[in-house]
Amino acid sequence: MSSAATKVALVTASSAGLGAACVKVLAPHCRVVVNYFSRPEKAAAVIAEAEQVPPVSYDAASLPGPRFHAIRADCSKKAEMERLVRETVETMGRIDIIVSNAGWTRFTNFMDLDQQVNEEDWDMCYQVNVKSHLWLLYAAKPHFDKNPEGGSFVSVASLAGVKPSGSSLPYSVSKAAQVHLIKGLATICGKSVRCNSVSPGLLLTEWGSNFSEEVVESLKQKAALKDVATVEDVAQQVKTFALSRSQTGQNAVIDCGIAI
Repeated sequence: MSSAATKVALVTASSAGLGAACVKVLAPHCRVVVNYFSRPEKAAAVIAEAEQVPPVSYDAASLPGPRFHAIRADCSKKAEMERLVRETVETMGRIDIIVSNAGWTRFTNFMDLDQQVNEEDWDMCYQVNVKSHLWLLYAAKPHFDKNPEGGSFVSVASLAGVKPSGSSLPYSVSKAAQVHLIKGLATICGKSVRCNSVSPGLLLTEWGSNFSEEVVESLKQKAALKDVATVEDVAQQVKTFALSRSQTGQNAVIDCGIAI
């Protein structure tokens, strides 16, 4: 069995929504660690579904460790990111791919400036939407450096980081910083870590259901394709970046043509 057949992917915030979809699309190609914060039953359900996906790149019967594993960690804390990487390597034996999917926001009226000056919102958005991705890559880099093929780091940003929009100004600005962070990390890390990001528009996940039907319909009408992206499409792009040996420093906007 080749070393490529035993690759390990860590997907943060993956007990639901896009993170869960990423677990499923990576399952045929990698062993996967599911990260959750408060809902272990959701993480278990994601693993149960992923176990039904047949492997195509490896023989599950001869794996050196578990095919899937769940780890609780708070992605807003640097020490927790360090522990998450450490426990992944201790349990799975290695780490090759990270899908850094954690994010935070608070819903506001984007056009109301009075609602955009809450200092706690700015601090929390920057902590989770920017710094957590940096801490996670930094914790994993020594392990990526040992891999002759290097590592792959895919960060989930947002259309709000490309076009001023979304749930709040702090969220939009922090997502723009996140996209630039990934480009900077790609420049710094070179061959040792391929760093890319995806920037979805509105996704109709559990979180996306907070938007009204009127807002969703308005976004559809603004899009060239008159629709919103699906988590499955975004997860497929994450997989493309995760497995590619030739892409780094890229940000893929997946929004059905809103930003063009």
